[in-house]
Amino acid sequence: MGRWMIFAAWALLLGLLAMFFSNLLEQQSNPNRDLVNSSTESGPKEITLLRNRAGHYVAPGFINGAPVIFLLDTGATNVAVSASLAERLALKRGAQSISLTANGRVRTWLTRLDRVQLGSIIRQDVRATIMPGMVGDEVLLGMSFLKHLELVQKGKTLILRQGE
Repeated sequence: MGRWMIFAAWALLLGLLAMFFSNLLEQQSNPNRDLVNSSTESGPKEITLLRNRAGHYVAPGFINGAPVIFLLDTGATNVAVSASLAERLALKRGAQSISLTANGRVRTWLTRLDRVQLGSIIRQDVRATIMPGMVGDEVLLGMSFLKHLELVQKGKTLILRQGE
Protein backbone atom coordinates (compact mmCIF):
# COMPACT_ATOMS: atom_id res chain seq x y z
CA MET A 1 0.00 0.00 0.00
CA GLY A 2 2.82 2.39 0.90
CA ARG A 3 4.56 1.88 -2.46
CA TRP A 4 1.37 2.66 -4.34
CA MET A 5 0.91 5.89 -2.37
CA ILE A 6 4.48 6.96 -3.18
CA PHE A 7 3.93 6.07 -6.84
CA ALA A 8 0.64 8.04 -6.91
CA ALA A 9 2.31 11.06 -5.27
CA TRP A 10 5.10 11.03 -7.87
CA ALA A 11 2.61 10.65 -10.72
CA LEU A 12 0.57 13.56 -9.37
CA LEU A 13 3.70 15.72 -8.99
CA LEU A 14 4.85 14.92 -12.55
CA GLY A 15 1.37 15.67 -13.90
CA LEU A 16 1.26 19.05 -12.14
CA LEU A 17 4.76 19.93 -13.39
CA ALA A 18 3.79 18.98 -16.95
CA MET A 19 0.70 21.20 -16.76
CA PHE A 20 2.73 24.09 -15.34
CA PHE A 21 5.45 23.94 -18.01
CA SER A 22 2.92 23.40 -20.80
CA ASN A 23 1.11 26.57 -19.71
CA LEU A 24 4.43 28.44 -19.45
CA LEU A 25 5.46 27.42 -22.99
CA GLU A 26 2.03 28.39 -24.35
CA GLN A 27 2.32 31.80 -22.68
CA GLN A 28 5.75 32.33 -24.28
CA SER A 29 4.44 31.25 -27.69
CA ASN A 30 1.23 33.33 -27.48
CA PRO A 31 1.37 36.02 -24.78
CA ASN A 32 -1.87 37.49 -26.18
CA ARG A 33 -4.28 34.74 -25.23
CA ASP A 34 -6.27 37.36 -23.36
CA LEU A 35 -6.32 40.37 -25.68
CA VAL A 36 -6.14 43.86 -24.22
CA ASN A 37 -8.91 45.88 -25.90
CA SER A 38 -9.44 49.53 -25.26
CA SER A 39 -11.95 51.83 -26.84
CA THR A 40 -14.46 54.44 -25.94
CA GLU A 41 -17.98 54.86 -27.23
CA SER A 42 -16.91 57.49 -29.76
CA GLY A 43 -13.18 56.75 -30.03
CA PRO A 44 -11.18 54.27 -32.08
CA LYS A 45 -10.96 50.59 -31.18
CA GLU A 46 -7.49 49.56 -30.00
CA ILE A 47 -5.77 46.29 -29.29
CA THR A 48 -2.38 45.98 -27.64
CA LEU A 49 -0.32 42.90 -28.53
CA LEU A 50 2.84 41.65 -26.87
CA ARG A 51 5.63 40.15 -28.96
CA ASN A 52 6.26 36.45 -28.31
CA ARG A 53 9.70 35.01 -27.57
CA ALA A 54 10.32 34.48 -31.31
CA GLY A 55 9.64 38.19 -31.96
CA HIS A 56 6.24 37.63 -33.62
CA TYR A 57 2.83 39.03 -32.80
CA VAL A 58 0.39 36.15 -32.34
CA ALA A 59 -3.20 36.50 -31.16
CA PRO A 60 -6.49 34.62 -31.05
CA GLY A 61 -9.32 35.71 -33.30
CA PHE A 62 -12.20 34.51 -35.44
CA ILE A 63 -12.83 33.88 -39.12
CA ASN A 64 -16.51 33.58 -40.00
CA GLY A 65 -17.19 32.90 -36.32
CA ALA A 66 -14.66 30.04 -35.99
CA PRO A 67 -11.76 30.48 -33.55
CA VAL A 68 -8.28 30.75 -35.10
CA ILE A 69 -4.79 31.89 -34.13
CA PHE A 70 -3.46 34.83 -36.14
CA LEU A 71 0.19 35.57 -36.88
CA LEU A 72 0.45 39.21 -37.98
CA ASP A 73 2.33 39.39 -41.29
CA THR A 74 2.74 42.79 -42.91
CA GLY A 75 4.63 41.08 -45.75
CA ALA A 76 1.55 39.09 -46.78
CA THR A 77 -0.74 40.78 -49.28
CA ASN A 78 -3.83 38.86 -48.16
CA VAL A 79 -4.92 36.89 -45.16
CA ALA A 80 -3.51 33.41 -45.78
CA VAL A 81 -5.16 30.19 -44.59
CA SER A 82 -4.11 26.58 -44.99
CA ALA A 83 -6.10 24.30 -47.28
CA SER A 84 -7.19 22.17 -44.31
CA LEU A 85 -8.50 25.20 -42.42
CA ALA A 86 -10.21 26.51 -45.57
CA GLU A 87 -11.96 23.17 -45.91
CA ARG A 88 -13.14 23.25 -42.26
CA LEU A 89 -14.39 26.82 -42.74
CA ALA A 90 -16.11 25.82 -46.02
CA LEU A 91 -14.30 28.56 -47.95
CA LYS A 92 -14.91 28.57 -51.69
CA ARG A 93 -11.87 28.39 -53.91
CA GLY A 94 -11.95 31.25 -56.36
CA ALA A 95 -9.51 32.09 -59.12
CA GLN A 96 -6.23 30.22 -59.11
CA SER A 97 -3.19 32.38 -58.44
CA ILE A 98 0.54 32.23 -57.84
CA SER A 99 1.95 33.52 -54.55
CA LEU A 100 5.57 34.37 -53.88
CA THR A 101 6.52 32.96 -50.48
CA ALA A 102 9.74 32.46 -48.56
CA ASN A 103 9.75 28.95 -50.08
CA GLY A 104 9.32 30.21 -53.64
CA ARG A 105 6.35 30.33 -56.01
CA VAL A 106 3.24 28.50 -54.84
CA ARG A 107 -0.06 27.78 -56.58
CA THR A 108 -2.90 29.22 -54.47
CA TRP A 109 -6.59 30.10 -54.70
CA LEU A 110 -8.25 33.40 -53.93
CA THR A 111 -11.25 33.53 -51.61
CA ARG A 112 -13.24 36.01 -49.49
CA LEU A 113 -13.80 35.88 -45.74
CA ASP A 114 -17.21 37.11 -44.65
CA ARG A 115 -15.98 38.30 -41.27
CA VAL A 116 -12.55 38.56 -39.61
CA GLN A 117 -12.33 39.52 -35.95
CA LEU A 118 -9.28 40.35 -33.86
CA GLY A 119 -10.46 41.39 -30.41
CA SER A 120 -12.89 44.27 -30.84
CA ILE A 121 -11.71 44.98 -34.40
CA ILE A 122 -14.00 43.48 -37.03
CA ARG A 123 -13.69 43.64 -40.83
CA GLN A 124 -16.22 42.31 -43.34
CA ASP A 125 -15.54 40.84 -46.79
CA VAL A 126 -11.77 40.42 -46.46
CA ARG A 127 -9.62 39.11 -49.33
CA ALA A 128 -7.78 35.89 -48.52
CA THR A 129 -5.58 33.26 -50.11
CA ILE A 130 -5.85 29.51 -49.64
CA MET A 131 -2.32 28.11 -49.37
CA PRO A 132 -2.29 24.33 -49.98
CA GLY A 133 1.29 23.88 -48.74
CA MET A 134 0.77 25.78 -45.52
CA VAL A 135 1.21 23.56 -42.47
CA GLY A 136 -0.93 23.93 -39.36
CA ASP A 137 -3.91 26.11 -38.67
CA GLU A 138 -2.14 29.37 -37.83
CA VAL A 139 -3.53 32.12 -40.08
CA LEU A 140 -1.27 34.79 -41.56
CA LEU A 141 -3.10 38.06 -40.92
CA GLY A 142 -1.97 40.00 -43.98
CA MET A 143 -2.45 43.48 -45.35
CA SER A 144 -5.96 42.87 -46.72
CA PHE A 145 -6.98 43.14 -43.04
CA LEU A 146 -4.15 45.23 -41.56
CA LYS A 147 -4.25 48.06 -44.14
CA HIS A 148 -7.38 49.40 -42.45
CA LEU A 149 -5.55 49.85 -39.14
CA GLU A 150 -2.93 52.14 -37.69
CA LEU A 151 0.00 50.11 -36.32
CA VAL A 152 2.26 51.59 -33.65
CA GLN A 153 5.17 49.52 -32.34
CA LYS A 154 6.82 50.48 -29.06
CA GLY A 155 9.37 48.16 -27.52
CA LYS A 156 7.77 44.74 -27.15
CA THR A 157 4.22 45.93 -27.86
CA LEU A 158 2.22 46.61 -31.00
CA ILE A 159 -0.88 48.77 -30.84
CA LEU A 160 -3.49 48.23 -33.56
CA ARG A 161 -5.99 51.05 -33.86
CA GLN A 162 -9.12 51.09 -36.01
CA GLY A 163 -10.56 54.48 -36.84
CA GLU A 164 -14.21 55.35 -37.01
